[in-house]
Amino acid sequence: MVPGGPASERGRYRGGVPTWLLVLTALLLAYVIWRVGIAMIRSFSLTPHGEVPEVVPEEPEDVEDLDVYLVCGECGTELKVARLGELQIPRHCGEKMQVVRRSGGA
Repeated sequence: MVPGGPASERGRYRGGVPTWLLVLTALLLAYVIWRVGIAMIRSFSLTPHGEVPEVVPEEPEDVEDLDVYLVCGECGTELKVARLGELQIPRHCGEKMQVVRRSGGA
């Protein structure tokens, strides 16, 4: 036992920490964590030289003369493709449509 107090108080800081100091420390720590997190998220979208990559959309290609169709394998619905850009195959009857190229007159 330590003279002058119970064993549970051994080694404790006996002075109180002011509330304003606790709040200030918590806010400062929260700000540092926030800044580090934002910097990490931004680093995912930057090039190695720190520049934001510029996305240039491609011009859609005119394929009307090629007779390209999207055909549903379930019901036979056909969609004629006139311009081809970023092609995302649509779904019809729950299945992806098939790309079919026909020659000459359909």
